[in-house]
Amino acid sequence: MTDVLPDEAESLLAEESVIAHLSTCTDERPHVAPVWYHYDDGTVSVLTTGRKLANIRENPRVALSVQKDTDGRAEWMVTMQGTATVIDDEAKKREATARINPRYGAPESAYSENTLVRIEIGSASFTRY
Repeated sequence: MTDVLPDEAESLLAEESVIAHLSTCTDERPHVAPVWYHYDDGTVSVLTTGRKLANIRENPRVALSVQKDTDGRAEWMVTMQGTATVIDDEAKKREATARINPRYGAPESAYSENTLVRIEIGSASFTRY
């Protein structure tokens, strides 16, 4: 595992099916949107399109925030900053889709217009409430 996050945070990111909020930049302003993700050893994979993808192509510096709540009470949260890379490889996209979509209850064939983006995490913080 990577040493950017403690093992507990990495396990939670890998096992919990919660939404991440991806922040990209456009016109020197943040653009934040919810995304489904897959975490593996310091890398976050997301499937996306539209404004988020265009922003990443222009500026690969991104941030992510993931928080687990139960009954309106925060349990834990992870914030990460990293560098995104657009992966224009259909086989790798299919592999990522097979990991991400079922995790969130969607069929593997859903959202086929999305593009795979991998984010290498450079810094992060973890809080358990």
